[in-house]
Amino acid sequence: MSGSNAWGRSREKLRLFPEIFAQCGDEAAVYGKCVAATTIGRQELRKDLCAREFEALKSCFVNAARKRAK
Repeated sequence: MSGSNAWGRSREKLRLFPEIFAQCGDEAAVYGKCVAATTIGRQELRKDLCAREFEALKSCFVNAARKRAK
């Protein structure tokens, strides 16, 4: 069954997530601070307020995953 391979790959990616995330701690902290700063009080987070920080975090995740795959 080809579906079981898809689940196996997904599980493997999720298993590796903490290791990949650990490589992006600085970017995650910057993004978290941006989100926290823009939601002070009862304000809701709006799209694109932290887009630059999110893109930096996303880029770090992609690069860390690529390094891990090699």
